[in-house]
Amino acid sequence: MYANITRAEAQARSALISTHHYHVTVDLTGRFPDGSPLPEPESTFGASSSITFTSGAGQTHVDVIAERLLGARLDGEPIPTDGFDGTRLPITLTEGDHRLEVTAIHRYSRSGEGLHRFVDPADGKIYLYTQFETADARRMYANFEQPDLKATFDFVIRAPQGWTVISNTVADSPADIGDGFAQWTFATTAPISTYITALVAGEYHRVTREHTTAAGTRVPMSLVARQSLVDHLDADRIWDTTTAGFDVFEKHFGQQYPFGSYDQAFVPEYNMGAMENAGCVTFRDEYLFRSRVTEAAYESRDNTILHELAHMWFGDLVTMKWWDDLWLNESFAEWASHFAQSQIMDDPDHAWAIFGSARKTWAYRVDQLPTTHPIAADMVDLAAVELNFDGITYAKGASSLRQLVEYVGQDSFLAGLRDYFAEHKWGNTELGDLLVALEKVSGRDLGSWSAAWLEQPGVNTLRAEFAVDDQGNFTEFAVRQRAPELWPTLRPHRIGIGLYRLTDGKLTRTQLIDTDVDGERTEVPELVGLSQPDLVLLNDGDRTYAKVRLDDRSLQTVIEHLPELDSELARVVVMAAAWDMCRDAEFSVAGYVDLVVGSVGSESDLTAVQRTLGQALLAVRRYATDPAPGNALVAGLVGLLKDAAPGSDHQLVFARSLASAVSNAAGIDLLQGWLAGEEVPQGLTIDQDFRWHLITQLSRLGGADLAVIENEAETDNTITGSERAAAARAAGNTAEAKEWAWQTATADPSVPNETHRQICTAFNQPGQTELLAPYLGRYLDVAKEISEGGSWNDRGSQAAQNVLEYLFPAAAADDAFLGRAEAWLAETSPSDTVRRVFTEQLDDVARTQRCREFNSTPTAG
Repeated sequence: MYANITRAEAQARSALISTHHYHVTVDLTGRFPDGSPLPEPESTFGASSSITFTSGAGQTHVDVIAERLLGARLDGEPIPTDGFDGTRLPITLTEGDHRLEVTAIHRYSRSGEGLHRFVDPADGKIYLYTQFETADARRMYANFEQPDLKATFDFVIRAPQGWTVISNTVADSPADIGDGFAQWTFATTAPISTYITALVAGEYHRVTREHTTAAGTRVPMSLVARQSLVDHLDADRIWDTTTAGFDVFEKHFGQQYPFGSYDQAFVPEYNMGAMENAGCVTFRDEYLFRSRVTEAAYESRDNTILHELAHMWFGDLVTMKWWDDLWLNESFAEWASHFAQSQIMDDPDHAWAIFGSARKTWAYRVDQLPTTHPIAADMVDLAAVELNFDGITYAKGASSLRQLVEYVGQDSFLAGLRDYFAEHKWGNTELGDLLVALEKVSGRDLGSWSAAWLEQPGVNTLRAEFAVDDQGNFTEFAVRQRAPELWPTLRPHRIGIGLYRLTDGKLTRTQLIDTDVDGERTEVPELVGLSQPDLVLLNDGDRTYAKVRLDDRSLQTVIEHLPELDSELARVVVMAAAWDMCRDAEFSVAGYVDLVVGSVGSESDLTAVQRTLGQALLAVRRYATDPAPGNALVAGLVGLLKDAAPGSDHQLVFARSLASAVSNAAGIDLLQGWLAGEEVPQGLTIDQDFRWHLITQLSRLGGADLAVIENEAETDNTITGSERAAAARAAGNTAEAKEWAWQTATADPSVPNETHRQICTAFNQPGQTELLAPYLGRYLDVAKEISEGGSWNDRGSQAAQNVLEYLFPAAAADDAFLGRAEAWLAETSPSDTVRRVFTEQLDDVARTQRCREFNSTPTAG
């Protein structure tokens, strides 16, 4: 059940009441409070809340999503519950101090929202965990569900003896309560918001240690994982990353770690990457790698660990008043995690190269959609939060913070943060509070900066404009800034301009000019008189957020000599520029493929290798009008795989990419051979995850039938095996496979959330246009159903999002359908969520058409 909460309602309630303390008991024993058994003990559980607060006189409500209320009392007296609508219980208050007690029966989640229950098919063991952001704590206990009503919490959990039970604080030793059950009583928390309270319970494996901070504080820590994943819990690296992050953040934030313990739980069927519950972080357990992955995967996990740790200060210690500042919460953690990596690695270029390759490309794509929005979006209600929880919230916001660091200076930025944490700890803030702290330290007025960067959407494009004389020297040089027509804001940018020359087999920077770009055209007189280099690179150092164009000579230089460019971060900027030019129909797919194939073999950053190969594959599938670029990519990958060092990360990436790129009978033979252990490149291990990758690609090509998939699933009797089998089946190139995938994704609410996501993401496959065409009309039908709510409200927002985003058969969308779709939008007046996602799908189709038209011309560059 979905229940919206508006900002106006939250503001009215926080004006009426001030919360002090919660005492929450969650009963996982399958019994009513009187000890009698629940009728559905595997589907429901009991919980009671006792909330102390102060109020004025008036009416409000307590939030609780429950199957039924067993009772409610205000100041010891029963209150009527007939007004309970399934999500809210109205209450009438007099002025003064109050205690509200609510007891209810709640339903376990299978959607990843609220208290999620999972039974591991590998061993039958039970695992529970919570996910409450933005407003799902009310699915486990009654509360005032908004971030600015902070309180302290006492949690008491009743569960089977032998279970592992963790929450936001340390618990006493479990007390035997009979019948094979025990009770865990947790220490009182600091003042925190409801959405960062947490419970993880079940037959988890737990390892513990203690960390002594630089200030001498001893913090008990633990790692938690399913029993079937114990062999894959690489605790030492996780501990090393975590404790190094403690050192960085305590040093630069000026505040000791604010909570008494720090647990990190790796949980199944998780919708998100991770969640910053205070002192009790949850991660998707795909981060415990059961098969060989590259160093890039470990670096990505390190970054997620640091991201959530940063939230302990920015988000948990100091919390936004309302979801308007969700972007700042996430953007700050995004910036801080990469900053911490730069400190821990002692290699800032590599840390920010990872950000440029893995995160900024996400932001650039989202910011060029017609549904883009300002970083500081107007979050009028929870529905608006869901719409705006995207690459702008995370990656564009973090990019803007990086530019802000340049604008005020890193020392001033960090000093401002220290003042901000000191003044507002345990409180709630808005963006203006942070800007005031930064202005005081830096002396800079941030009002105009905020207006340009945070309050207006869209991405700028920077291009070098210059002239040279007969000797090849610059006679003029300027940076031209352009904004999209719909979002015409021109922003101030502090950038580096690098001049690179080919010298002794290296493409090396010989000059670097730091300059402030503002307005449509900015002259750079420092470059006049210098000789034109082989490469002119705007935004050298990747310090601002803007698309960059390469001039003709620079583009030709990088096509021929990118491996000789001796700066990792510069290569990231170059490849981002090339990709932007390709998807903006200014650089041919053939040229982009040549650039990628010619450079990834020597690229040291595996994140960049993986990302650029993925972009090349997308380009040949969507933007190319003939098979030549796709054939060139396959041929290039064959050569790269042959030359890769046995057992290297590069070999693994090239092998997986080749499996994804092949499209003919020879490709089927190759993949079937690898699956059978034949002609496998030396050093390449065909482990379980690689086997599923091969089977999915073979299913796409018609080289693996349902029997092959089911046999593999029997061998891999894990939840991951079940999920991957569902994806492989959905990828099949038969009408039966597509119909099964569609029906399972749209008409079976019992499908677990992660299995559902994998089916949806595997549905659309290249080379299946005729199979997908019948689903264009059916997509409109299911979009209408989602828009109208009904049963989709009970399935959770993530399921609806999966269907809308991944089941749209874009490859089959022609001009006739686009016209039909526009008419459908006008006639149907769908919900904001449906309209937004569908509009984005149509924009992707329009971009594909522009790129295909460009690439079909003989003169495409």
